[in-house]
Amino acid sequence: MLKIFKKNKSKDITIFSPVKGKVIPIEYINDGVFSEKMLGDGFAVIPNSNEIYSPVIGKVVNIFPTKHAIGIQTDAGLEILIHIGLDTVELNGEPFELLIDIGETVDENTLLMKVDWPLIEAKGKGNPVIVVFTDTEIIDLIEMKTDSDTVEKQPIGLVQLK
Repeated sequence: MLKIFKKNKSKDITIFSPVKGKVIPIEYINDGVFSEKMLGDGFAVIPNSNEIYSPVIGKVVNIFPTKHAIGIQTDAGLEILIHIGLDTVELNGEPFELLIDIGETVDENTLLMKVDWPLIEAKGKGNPVIVVFTDTEIIDLIEMKTDSDTVEKQPIGLVQLK
């Protein structure tokens, strides 16, 4: 059950599902870098679609050369990392069709990329779409609706900044 606490609405950031699928806690990811929150806290979606949308309203600040990860920063300063799949850095961008550029403003309706999941599977790589809140020191509260099915662009949580 998603609980939303409204202490300071100006510091509340709505989190949207980046892809249709099942939302899971980040601790369930079969990669210690994510499950042990070495990069930050967050969640993942096991995808049922090849279209990846922005989980926040913000600006694209980083796109990895291998296209497997995108950094977005909200107006309030929250930085997030969208990481597509596990060990997909090794695929050198092959399964990813980027549809955005650094500097673009994005929201939940912005299609960031399309992913060739069959190719990722054929190469033996994992498929979670992982969203990490990398600057946890500015976060007061994270509330996510996990262990449930979702569709892209649907609100699934809230991050409250200090």
